Amino acid sequence: GLSTPRAPAEIIQGKVITNSGEDVTEQFQTGANIALELCKKNKVRFALLKESSPSCGRNTIYDGKHRGIKIEGLGLTAALLIKNGVQVFSEEQIPALIKALAL
Repeated sequence: GLSTPRAPAEIIQGKVITNSGEDVTEQFQTGANIALELCKKNKVRFALLKESSPSCGRNTIYDGKHRGIKIEGLGLTAALLIKNGVQVFSEEQIPALIKALAL
């Protein structure tokens, strides 16, 4: 895993790169796989993740150039969970999550 705090990282051309140029894609992918396994083990149907993160972004991520500009896109964990049937929401979608939980 990665230590905290850690260097800012963004997705560019399918890789997760820190602001110092280090490729941390493998560590982020490992984290995504661990999250998926926990979801499967615990029969998780919904996930609330942090918008814009390279791991958890649900609707937006940063553009990969470390300049604070957001673009449409998914973080690695969010994409993997969605691909495997977990409904993913960001902190900006809490009302929609509450509605989904009520069904």
